Amino acid sequence: MRETLLPALRVTLLTLLLTGLAYPLLVTGLAQGLFGWRAEGSLVTSDLLVVGSELIGQPFAGAGYLQPRPSAAGQGWDALASGGSNLGPTSKALRERVAAAAGRLRAENPDAPGEVPAELVTTSGSGLDPHLGPAAARWQVPRIARARALEPSRVEAVIQEHLEGRDLGFLGEPRVNVLRVNLALDRRFGAPARSGQPAAADPR
Repeated sequence: MRETLLPALRVTLLTLLLTGLAYPLLVTGLAQGLFGWRAEGSLVTSDLLVVGSELIGQPFAGAGYLQPRPSAAGQGWDALASGGSNLGPTSKALRERVAAAAGRLRAENPDAPGEVPAELVTTSGSGLDPHLGPAAARWQVPRIARARALEPSRVEAVIQEHLEGRDLGFLGEPRVNVLRVNLALDRRFGAPARSGQPAAADPR
């Protein structure tokens, strides 16, 4: 019994030390040393206050801000309930929701060119997508410019400055980070009128 039990205990203890202590400490140390900002959650600060994360979307309902994709995570943009709506293309509920969202967006932004981008009326798989494609961001320029009493070209320039290319030149699609753009708009032009404040968090 002893000849069987003692080796098993030694192997169990060694495995626990290696995989439960040494390996996590090594990976954590490497992450902190090589990618410290990412390892801490890619937190974004403004005036020394944390206002969000580059990796987690949040709502901005004010007319003077770039608005993100809709979210089906919990009650919306809930990091504890990440997920999609799971509604398929044949779903009547999905069609009705998309039609209602498109009508609202068109009413809020009557000067926008073309159709409402699909990205602005459909949720992402996580419900927490912090990015928009360039077309969906530029479609919102007339509304933002009107709310901030700016020339559209000035808003367009801020979006262009924050355009991110494909990772490694070929992975993913070009995009802009909604929070980063909204912070830049406030830094450059000041916050819009009170009616244009974001719904959940002031990004200043």
